[in-house]
Amino acid sequence: MRFSLSKASRLLAVLTLTVDLSAHADTREVLLVIRDHVFVPGEVKVPAGEKIRLVVDNQDNTAEEFESHELNREKVIGPKSKASIFIGPLKPGRYPFFGEFHEKTARGAIVAE
Repeated sequence: MRFSLSKASRLLAVLTLTVDLSAHADTREVLLVIRDHVFVPGEVKVPAGEKIRLVVDNQDNTAEEFESHELNREKVIGPKSKASIFIGPLKPGRYPFFGEFHEKTARGAIVAE
């Protein structure tokens, strides 16, 4: 009986992972790079009404925190690493973001059209 329960648990885990991956399969991916404490590009245009996977690639030797009050998101991205941040679907508008650790230079916006 123990073997069947373990096998069922593994099957449930695989099915859950498959459903989770398929839910994001049609999500548009947008790349945002952090280089020299600056977000590149500084403005990202995305379609309104769609869920977006924002991939933040921190190419600096120090960590940075992506933060946006309007998007209700904050995420620390370690040095020389990437992170995914899911946003949306967004209403048309401008959604500013900044890097909390280098706020003077790390600024940008997502524009949903």
